Amino acid sequence: MFVHVETRRRRQLQWATLLIVSVCVLCFVWLALLPLPRRIAVLQEWGTVPASIFNAHEPLWPQLTDPSLLRLFTALFIHITWLHLLSNLLFLVIFGLPGERTLGSLRFLLLFVVGGIVANLIGALSLAGVRLPIIGCSGAVSAVVGTYMALFPRARLGLVLPLGLYLEFVRVPAFLLIGIWVLLQLLFSYAGPSYGAYVWWAHIGGFVFGLVFALFSRDAIARRLRR
Repeated sequence: MFVHVETRRRRQLQWATLLIVSVCVLCFVWLALLPLPRRIAVLQEWGTVPASIFNAHEPLWPQLTDPSLLRLFTALFIHITWLHLLSNLLFLVIFGLPGERTLGSLRFLLLFVVGGIVANLIGALSLAGVRLPIIGCSGAVSAVVGTYMALFPRARLGLVLPLGLYLEFVRVPAFLLIGIWVLLQLLFSYAGPSYGAYVWWAHIGGFVFGLVFALFSRDAIARRLRR
């Protein structure tokens, strides 16, 4: 498990991360309280269904203006297992809070939403024709991780290692751990798009988007830090 050791005192509330976590948790609880048939209907209605995204045999413009593309956004907040939810929110908090403090809350929220939409679109294209819905904010969190790596290339993360009956806490470069994570995504993507029931290309696409987003945000970050 990754643990970010915070050394600077926060000067203001990081409301974007708090907002995202709250919405994801509320959606999860709401879905858990629904009867199973209704829950499945919600997943099909508001999840990203690859078969419904960009039909190659139809004109492009009507598809770009199709309200169904809204599902690229709504799917970000849908989780049906507590493990999927907690793992996403854990990575979001670890990498999101320092990123939000540097980017600002509005820009960070833009990163999460647009990065998640792009990731879901890439995931849908990699599974063209599949009628099972893509859900969860894994792609958006991957975008946050990509931005973190670009903004803090020399950061060190705490890693808790189980050594027999003991737990050892070590500090390792963030780029090393994130690089291993990226390598795993690539390996899993070649193992098959349905490996582990995850859309691995959405993770990779989100990560690359996060890197590019950070590069284009450098001037805005510099102006913000000078205030």
